[in-house]
Amino acid sequence: MKPRALSDSVDGGSPTPPSAARRHLALRLDDGWLRFQTRLAIRRGRVETVIPYTGYGTTSWVRVLARIVRSEPRDTGSGPQAGALKPLKDGMRGWRNFTSAPVAHAAVRVIIAGTVHDVEADRGGVVDARIPVALDAGWHTITIESGGSRIVEAPVQIIADDTDFGVVSDIDDTVMVTALPRPFLAAWNTFVLDEHARTPTPGMAVLYERIVRTVPSAPVVYLSTGAWNVAPTLSRFLSRNLYPAGPKLLTDWGPTPDRWFRSGQEHKRTSLERLAAEFPGIKWLLVGDDGQHDEAIYAEFAQRHPQNVRAIAIRQLSASEAVLAGGRSKSAAQPTPGIPWIYSPDGAGMSAQLEQLGIIRRSVRSSAVG
Repeated sequence: MKPRALSDSVDGGSPTPPSAARRHLALRLDDGWLRFQTRLAIRRGRVETVIPYTGYGTTSWVRVLARIVRSEPRDTGSGPQAGALKPLKDGMRGWRNFTSAPVAHAAVRVIIAGTVHDVEADRGGVVDARIPVALDAGWHTITIESGGSRIVEAPVQIIADDTDFGVVSDIDDTVMVTALPRPFLAAWNTFVLDEHARTPTPGMAVLYERIVRTVPSAPVVYLSTGAWNVAPTLSRFLSRNLYPAGPKLLTDWGPTPDRWFRSGQEHKRTSLERLAAEFPGIKWLLVGDDGQHDEAIYAEFAQRHPQNVRAIAIRQLSASEAVLAGGRSKSAAQPTPGIPWIYSPDGAGMSAQLEQLGIIRRSVRSSAVG
């Protein structure tokens, strides 16, 4: 979540260090942009709207994820989902998700199993709240509203207390392929294309289906450096290409106290650490690609938490994909004793190796291939 802006002075009026000056300038510029967006949205009659994301949790707590923005009101339709339809449709034209004004520090009501919980969005309108609950394992629906917004529904996956296996998957170059240079990838995918223009990685959807058919209780968590703004587009891509449903852990591109932009690598590291703390009994299959950083991040995590890693699966990029991705990882993965690594250019190759490791049963075949 985005931090609150810090005060202008440092050390009681002493000269502001260069790093602090950069921090303050970044946050001031961001605050100015948010104020401009908000004034313009209000002048155009935009109303508070909740964009729900998939949450997750255990039988005793749930992590609620959503974003509050100002969007055009709907004049037709009724029911709890009516207010959600327009921003989700707008998500097909990704640029709208970045020009919609977030509602900073919005007061949000979350209703879970008939109980109302009051939470607050961050300065970027993102809701990321852990709420105590008593729910059975499986999929549930909660409702969220903010201010005068319509009530919207959000799915949450409650993971059984005895679950001991799950999947953490990267998205770009792992489950989807975009033939563009990495510096332009985020902008192109976000502002220009919809999910129909993205290409699924061969065999990966079948691989994930085989995994969840082998271990039905296994959660599949999609971990990406993408911004929350593109979550609706990613959800549609995963759904229409038959990937298992699961929560997506995305990030915010806004400034931090010491950076103009957030670190995608740090987002992945902190997300993995959080999963290890939240689910100490789960061993994760970590799936990524060999472009840049996944190998190093997964190896570091496996060294710190060997009890939480079942195996690491790395998709090997083709020569052209590696060039567009900015090259392959330049350093070999650090040793992870007792934790197997597998490498393959596609899901079929990974599937065969995971069979050998016993993660997928040989008798389990995807329904798509018989």
